[in-house]
Amino acid sequence: MKKGICFYFGFLIPTEERVKMIKEAGFDCVIASADPYFNKQNRSIKKQISLFKKYGLELSSLHMRYKQEDLPLFWTKSLKGYKQELALKKDIKVAHKYGFKEVVVHLEGECSQVGINRLKRVLKLCHKLNVPLAVENLEDNRALFYVFENISDDYLKFCWDCGHNNAFSKEIDFPTQFKDKLVCLHLHDNDGKEDLHTLNKYGTINWNEVAKKLATFDNDIVLDYEILMHYREKEDNAGSVLAEVYEQAVELEKNILKYKKG
Repeated sequence: MKKGICFYFGFLIPTEERVKMIKEAGFDCVIASADPYFNKQNRSIKKQISLFKKYGLELSSLHMRYKQEDLPLFWTKSLKGYKQELALKKDIKVAHKYGFKEVVVHLEGECSQVGINRLKRVLKLCHKLNVPLAVENLEDNRALFYVFENISDDYLKFCWDCGHNNAFSKEIDFPTQFKDKLVCLHLHDNDGKEDLHTLNKYGTINWNEVAKKLATFDNDIVLDYEILMHYREKEDNAGSVLAEVYEQAVELEKNILKYKKG
């Protein structure tokens, strides 16, 4: 199974050095963002792609660009809601241009037909460019369920964030409920209370159970880790984090294959 990590995993180190470190740690793929807000951190998406190609890293999912406070406006007749639709379409085009497998989207707020119509227009572009749109489970999942109840579309998919699941909605078995829609993962751990995006050793997730769930999937899903270790720079350096995440991925793969064999 291929193994990936988000391009920015919590350490502000030179961009090319970070790409090289990810490759040397053993990873096959990267999760990236085309949001200009992160250009100072990651460089432009064009520069990122150039470096990924240089070091032989494949593209996994592309995360949508957004401002957290604006997300609820997606469902309203407002300029900011309209701009979110345009930004999402732009990300679909970026994903198509460079070859990302899907675009991951956050949906929050009081749902409405306005937002459903916006998503349908976005999905029309997804069909045209052959880029799936994967809705991610968050702290508040009312919008996620509303969208899947009101839109039936082959290009509407699901991104399972096991960390969000552990911190905010332990009672929901997302991988089982959205088994036919799951196309990508955000793997990380936490204390069961906060969204820490941390290593397994600092968390409470039962990774054996994660392996059991992922073993039921026939598709060749990438083991993508969304780690953000900036708050533990005193305890862990970039190299040790990459090595540990890769070890976690290898162990997870072993358990997945074990359960597949029965």
